[in-house]
Amino acid sequence: MHAFIASRGESRRVALAGAAKAKKTAARSLTYTVTATIYEAVPSQTDDEPFVTADNSRIKRHYGTKKHWMALSRDLLKQWGGIFDYGDKVRVRGISPELDGVYTVHDTMNRRHRHCMDILAHPSEKLDIFTKGVKIQKVAQL
Repeated sequence: MHAFIASRGESRRVALAGAAKAKKTAARSLTYTVTATIYEAVPSQTDDEPFVTADNSRIKRHYGTKKHWMALSRDLLKQWGGIFDYGDKVRVRGISPELDGVYTVHDTMNRRHRHCMDILAHPSEKLDIFTKGVKIQKVAQL
């Protein structure tokens, strides 16, 4: 009887581990297609505090795209029913070789946008991007 309980418990542990692994794999494989744009930390594109993001991070005066900060539309953020949260790392593909990569979510876009992402850029970079069909995927954090 003791061996039966041990094997039964062991098989249950294996099943639970398999379910957890499948859940992690499913979370990693969710890819969203969005429209990518650029925003700058200026009052006309943000609010009256352009150097403070929605998660209260401070944008330094000499910021740029190398910082890899992004804003997402509300439909993609957890507090409005999406899967992404502030601080999440997001893999971006489909803009350009220079701008594709892993970004950190720090900000929220205006409520009029849906399935969109914004990359933080400095005005001196003179970037004007409006790219449809960009793929974003949450990077698994272990």
